[in-house]
Amino acid sequence: MIEKLKDVLTEIPTPSYFYDIDILEKTIDNLLSNSEDFLVFYSLKANSNPKILEVIRKKGLGAEVVSTGELKLALESGFKNIVMSGVGKTNEQIKLAITNDIESINIESIQEIEVVDQISQELNKTARVSLRVNPNVDPLTHKAITTGLYENKFGINFEHLGYALDKIKKSSNIEFIGLHFHIGSQITDMSVFKNLCIRVNEIIEFVLERKFNLKMLNLGGGLGIDYHNPNNIPNFKEYFNTLRKFLLKPKNVKVCVEPGRSVVGQCGTLISKVLFKKELANKELLILDSGMNHLIRPALYEAFHMIQNLTKIHENPTHIYDIHGPICESTDCFAKNVILPLTNRGDYIAIRSVGAYGEVMISDYNLRGKPHFIFMKNNKIE
Repeated sequence: MIEKLKDVLTEIPTPSYFYDIDILEKTIDNLLSNSEDFLVFYSLKANSNPKILEVIRKKGLGAEVVSTGELKLALESGFKNIVMSGVGKTNEQIKLAITNDIESINIESIQEIEVVDQISQELNKTARVSLRVNPNVDPLTHKAITTGLYENKFGINFEHLGYALDKIKKSSNIEFIGLHFHIGSQITDMSVFKNLCIRVNEIIEFVLERKFNLKMLNLGGGLGIDYHNPNNIPNFKEYFNTLRKFLLKPKNVKVCVEPGRSVVGQCGTLISKVLFKKELANKELLILDSGMNHLIRPALYEAFHMIQNLTKIHENPTHIYDIHGPICESTDCFAKNVILPLTNRGDYIAIRSVGAYGEVMISDYNLRGKPHFIFMKNNKIE
């Protein structure tokens, strides 16, 4: 897909986030064709670029938000169905959610039940809430993006669930509608989702035994993408079939998911230019004009992204390089031992699969400025 840029490289300023809208739409269409019996809420934390959100909203997805800023943006972008998570919701955030009558506030602690109930009383409103339960299921992913183990800060541990339900029952301005789960990100082993469903089945039984009416069951997100093959669309079919097979869904309960990375990950590429080539004792380094200020994932937890020389996209890779940014930190390194064609100053470099957790984590460190943003649809740059 990225080869289509070869003829327009001189039109692209660097560094730039390049978004292929055709890939985004193809991904969403595949998602929707495999999720007909599920409600899908796109997770804004993956990518909140307004043009990306416009495409997603027009396709009919809802929005999952985790902050006041994300909630405001989702409302401004025209999303009709919104759920809100977040372990540290502010009073302003809770008030905004209640005032706008969002689908569900996903409560993550015992104290939050009290706060939401109190704010609802002050507003003379009733808040629809789900309890986010920590199911203690290992997502078999990087420890930095694991959220569903008892050691993590997210959700209510199962041993406190009975007390939380009692609290809900005594709250005058809260309507309990369901349960929420999210165990981590970049999950590629479907056995993880099987294990989640088995655990969720047990928790559902626990809740129903206590005579609670369950309307919504939110399984969160977490489906990963193939960073080694950026043209691959995530396997939504296998994902949803796994959920269908192992989840014992009660009658008249809406089942929801909250994909983020799997929706937008493959549509984004960070395009940078080689500033300098340096020779060390045993290897060569490429210094780019973009760094960890524009894409922090490699520095944050050694995340892998495929890297290509766009200028010489059709040439055979023959040289090994370490690829660094210009930031004054030794961790400002995109990758080591990358095999590329002979690369020189001025060559364009593509860092692939950055549509998720790329732009949203940009910083002003070193005051080097933000990258440009370029969109392509129907093979035309917009």
